[in-house]
Amino acid sequence: MKAQVNEIKEGLQHFHGTEMFYSLPLIRTRFTDGLKYLSEVAECFWLITDTSVIAKSLMNRSKFVTIDFKKLSKEKQDYSGYEAEIIYSDGNDNILEKHGYRATDFPLDELRLFFVNDTLMLPSEY
Repeated sequence: MKAQVNEIKEGLQHFHGTEMFYSLPLIRTRFTDGLKYLSEVAECFWLITDTSVIAKSLMNRSKFVTIDFKKLSKEKQDYSGYEAEIIYSDGNDNILEKHGYRATDFPLDELRLFFVNDTLMLPSEY
């Protein structure tokens, strides 16, 4: 069973730096303790793989990639046909890429991640 939103947000506040790195061998990227926790409680391993693949493909345009997951408002959903979007930027508000998701069961309304040195992490782990 998935954890509740407040429980997840509370849990994410405990991650500062990381003790361990976990890897996605196929794409040669790593992720941190905070993301391992998130992938387990929110059952969202897809988020780690999707964002890692895309952020890695953007490394030639920016060494640092900010990843913002956001559920869209009802109006935006009706207009765009997407339930959520993930925006990839260079940390200076220059959008590198944007991906729409027609459906998502991700429990949080928004989430920011960083991708640097082939590693996906929470901002607090940077």
